[in-house]
Amino acid sequence: MINVGVIGVGSIGQHHARIYSGLEGVRLAGIVDNDPVRAGEIAQKYNCKAFGSYKEIIDLVDAVSIAVPTTLHFQTAMDFLSHNKNILIEKPITTTIKEADTLIDEADKRGIILQVGHLERFNAGVALISSMVDKPRFIESQRTSPFLNRCIDVDVTLDLMIHDIDIILSLVNSNIADIRATGARVLTENIDVAHAWIEFENGCIAEAVTSRIANERVRQLKVFQHNSFLSLDYQKQELTCYTKHDGSVGKELRKPEEKEPLKEELISFIDCIKNGSRPLVSGQEGREALKVALKISGLVIQGIET
Repeated sequence: MINVGVIGVGSIGQHHARIYSGLEGVRLAGIVDNDPVRAGEIAQKYNCKAFGSYKEIIDLVDAVSIAVPTTLHFQTAMDFLSHNKNILIEKPITTTIKEADTLIDEADKRGIILQVGHLERFNAGVALISSMVDKPRFIESQRTSPFLNRCIDVDVTLDLMIHDIDIILSLVNSNIADIRATGARVLTENIDVAHAWIEFENGCIAEAVTSRIANERVRQLKVFQHNSFLSLDYQKQELTCYTKHDGSVGKELRKPEEKEPLKEELISFIDCIKNGSRPLVSGQEGREALKVALKISGLVIQGIET
């Protein structure tokens, strides 16, 4: 039995608690939140103990999900790693590359699991399109949402675009040659809309468009490669394939068995702990996605201020 805790039970953390409470071989030992009323409600709902400080739970768990604000990721994660606890930390891994490197080194030194919560990697549609991508020439991603007044303490590049950055990096087996970006602050003090152009050394180009002030929620990925065009709807977990063969173009709609991505992510985390295996999205993948997201943010801010 693996004892787990959830640090932060806001919009994301509450679902970590829900899923852990129903996983075989897992015991939800407790949840932590600085809002005692919120903590009490979630603890009662999932039959576990509530705590006001994560330091109270360190000795009670083998692993934790960290779902606190990004600015608190580093210190919270370091405290658990220093006690040899396996951690799944929500994206982005940290606020800086230096912090990410420190976490990665600490986890490696201790031989414990450090997984980053890039949820879309566990989307059944992403797994399907990943198996079909071969030397992509152009990738286009679009991720937009209406304004929800949440996660506005960070740029939209770190809140939303980082999902697509991580997936693009996983699909293109090449170093980045150049990045261009533009965007704007609109309703918050941080970047609310961003448009990035990423060129890879192997010739592939990726375009990523992200907004948290759009009219509708869109989650789409398009991959263009020799003789085929793949279009993924993340929300429907549905893939449309256009393939050229013998001079004609065929269209096929493929829909894998729909699964809850977060549940698949947490199952994978627990399996990594049990088997000592490398996470699909380890600290290193989280670091690389953060590096690109920070670069894009820097370019956008530079454009705004000049």
